[in-house]
Amino acid sequence: MTYINYFDEIVKIRERISPYIHETPLDYSTTFSRMVNSNVYLKLENLQKTGSFKVRGAFSKLLTLSDEEKKRGVIAVSAGNHAQGVAYASKVLGIKSVIVMPETAPISKYLSTKSYGAEVILYGSYLHESMSKAEEIIKERNLVLVHPYDDINVILGQGTLGLEILSQISPDVVVVPVGGGGLISGISIALKAKNRNIKIIGVQSSASPSLKISKDLGRLTEIEPSYSIADGILVKTPSKLTFDIISELVDDIVLVDDDEIVCAMSLLLERAKTLVEGAGAASLAAIISSKIKLNPSQKVVSILSGGNVDLSLLSHVIEKNLYKIKRRVKVKVIVPDKPGYLNKVLSYVAKIRGNIIDVVHDRISSDVKPGYTKIYVMFEISSTDAISELILDLAKEGIDAKIVD
Repeated sequence: MTYINYFDEIVKIRERISPYIHETPLDYSTTFSRMVNSNVYLKLENLQKTGSFKVRGAFSKLLTLSDEEKKRGVIAVSAGNHAQGVAYASKVLGIKSVIVMPETAPISKYLSTKSYGAEVILYGSYLHESMSKAEEIIKERNLVLVHPYDDINVILGQGTLGLEILSQISPDVVVVPVGGGGLISGISIALKAKNRNIKIIGVQSSASPSLKISKDLGRLTEIEPSYSIADGILVKTPSKLTFDIISELVDDIVLVDDDEIVCAMSLLLERAKTLVEGAGAASLAAIISSKIKLNPSQKVVSILSGGNVDLSLLSHVIEKNLYKIKRRVKVKVIVPDKPGYLNKVLSYVAKIRGNIIDVVHDRISSDVKPGYTKIYVMFEISSTDAISELILDLAKEGIDAKIVD
């Protein structure tokens, strides 16, 4: 059997869950289109209820439960977005929910899940460890598991996003973040059933490439995840169900690293005025880092699958990217520890219109001679061309300055 035969069921599910979810915008991006010389559209699922697409699959699953199952209550395992989706849907439908999250889950996602009335249990470092704990709880309490991706009802619920895209545009390429594969499986069924020529590209974090390796090898493969800011797509292995669907319908899977994700997140904030979490920005990261071959005539949809980013991480992401693109610079100089030298350095920073953020003295490092001080000057600047001017001006004063990467 081909999985595209589930298309009619996705249509029915869309009708059932539509009272509970948003139809999210599809936004054409002039900025990103120019960057890659193609036509880039952003599917803003970060604006979905609970901040991600997961609520689609949650409602799809919970609305199929019998009265007896609803009385028993449900349990889910998630790093955050599935947790919030299930907790929210359970609250709306009057069902008790228990959510097991990794101990490393972002605080914002943990607090949000609790705010929806779920009982939240923190266990393990990764999702597969949390799942082991959930299996124990299921035996103890007889709860119904709402799996994040190994469930056809959840997958078909995520597929309603694909139907929305078809109602908004006729795409040539759709790029989807991938963890366990539930979202891309559902989208693939919806899109390929209508047009087999649409290319569907999955994007995984290089810290967790289990689905790419499984697809390349033609068999399910477990890969222990390492750390990534894309916590929502760190999955040890896909399920047989998602692997089978992806093997049939997905054209390719590519990898992005955290630096590429940080760049995408920062550009989305600055250029598109859109807040997207690491996992959600993976699709755009693959597009703007040229991991996907595109041509000028194509309509390319980037699924921004979630916007639930921890604020402390967000500040780190912004700062890191500012350093990377040299909008924020740190300069190191070693000068005599006498009045006037610091003022001289700062005057040249001011000359290039640098906005000084911090100044740090170091008199005790081994490379600092007695009577001298090492000074780190951190500042913001609008043009990288001015950095060379600063280094040259200081050299004329006999001060050797180096940029600290």
